[in-house]
Amino acid sequence: MAPANEIPPDVLERFSWYMRELSALTVMFHNRVAEQMGLSTTDEKCLDLAMRADGPVTAGRIAELSGLSTGAVTGVIDRLERGGFVRRVRDPHDRRKVLVEIVPQDLEKYAHLFDEAGKSMVEVLGHFTPEEREVLERYNRLQIETFRRRVIER
Repeated sequence: MAPANEIPPDVLERFSWYMRELSALTVMFHNRVAEQMGLSTTDEKCLDLAMRADGPVTAGRIAELSGLSTGAVTGVIDRLERGGFVRRVRDPHDRRKVLVEIVPQDLEKYAHLFDEAGKSMVEVLGHFTPEEREVLERYNRLQIETFRRRVIER
C-alpha cells in the first residue's frame, strides 16, 4: 500500500472532489427525505443507524455510531419517539438499561422515498464487472472504517 505522500496531488484532488460532491448530494438527498418524514436530517440519519443495528440499541450505541454526544442523542430519541418511529423498552437481560426499538409499521410508508437512490446504485454497479465491484467494495469498506475511526470516534 502506497503512503499518502506517494499518491500524486492531482489524484488526491480528484478523489477529494468526488467525495465532497457525493457527500453534498447525499446530505441534500437525506435532507429531502427527512423533511418528507417530518424529521431533521440528524434525526433521520440516527433512525437509519438504529434501523441497521442488529436489534434494539442503547442511546450510547447510537452516540458511538453517529459521533453525537449522549445528550444530543437523548434529544434525537425523544423526537423520534414523539414521531412514532421508535420506542424505549427495558433490556430483558438488564432491567436497568433502556433500549431504543424501531416501530416498523411507520417506516414502511417511507420506503418509496429511497426507490430512486436504489435504482441509481443498481444502474451504476451495472457498469462494473464482479471483480471491479470487489475492488469498489473493498475501497468503500476501508473508507468507512477509516473515516469512522479518524473522524467520528475521535
